[in-house]
Amino acid sequence: MINIKSRLKHNPVDITILEKNAQQALKALGYADFDLGILLTTNATIKKYNALYRNKDKATDVLSFPYHHIPAGSKIKVLHDDDKNIGDMIISIEYVQAAAKKLGTTFEKRINRMLIHSLCHLLGYDHIQDDEFAIMIKKEKALARAINLECSWE
Repeated sequence: MINIKSRLKHNPVDITILEKNAQQALKALGYADFDLGILLTTNATIKKYNALYRNKDKATDVLSFPYHHIPAGSKIKVLHDDDKNIGDMIISIEYVQAAAKKLGTTFEKRINRMLIHSLCHLLGYDHIQDDEFAIMIKKEKALARAINLECSWE
């Protein structure tokens, strides 16, 4: 089940489309029956989470909290029904809107990228090192193609 919550007064995200895209991505990844939590929030809120969990006192676009800690490219092993959880993501809509404008792309393409990007993080992909970044981008693009999702890659 995909659980999307919004803490926004004015939400520019079509929750139905976001949920559909997330479900298609989970299916393409082989996790169609897994739970996923998505929180849509503000820069102020994501800044608090970023400070608390990453010791970075600034807003960011997305934070990912995997339920399983697995190496990139490996599959989640389900031993119990409770294991059918991919994790949670927090997306700052303000940050995504500003980034889309700065990058000259649409909000929809940028939010799609954040969804795909965070899902890859939840599955162990990272971009701390350049070689990891290249692997992660390749995975993101393959996933977007698999579900025919337009994303901004800037």
